[in-house]
Amino acid sequence: MQKKRIMKRRKAREHVLQFLYAWDMNCNEHKIDYSKIQEKLENFWQESPEKNIDIKKFATEIIEGTLENIDEIDKLIKKYADKWDLTRILILDRNILRFAIYEIIYRPDIPYQVTINEAVEIAKKYSTREGASFINGILDRIAKEHKICPPK
Repeated sequence: MQKKRIMKRRKAREHVLQFLYAWDMNCNEHKIDYSKIQEKLENFWQESPEKNIDIKKFATEIIEGTLENIDEIDKLIKKYADKWDLTRILILDRNILRFAIYEIIYRPDIPYQVTINEAVEIAKKYSTREGASFINGILDRIAKEHKICPPK
């Protein structure tokens, strides 16, 4: 039962990455129009073959939360991605970081270890080996700095 839930959440996070990737590629405005997000989400789910309500619900929560907090999340990425301009980070890595940071900072119901592991596994699947290490390092530092995980 637990494995099924984990697989559903992984699939949901992959949908989150798809949505955020498309949003990042197509939205040049810095101010977010939340009515457009709802419209884009509705279109996204209509075009998606995903039928599982739990997957859609979890993905939608993460998408909405990430975009509602995007300015703060991007500030954290800039702070921890030493010498990297946000626009120079691969678009996949940038959006994996975005949703994972949202989960770590704003979703205490999700263990930070799970979030970091999921982000790294998704990066291994869709990005590069270097991307997965980069993501792991940034997320680990954020979790430690925000006292979510104790220092080793």
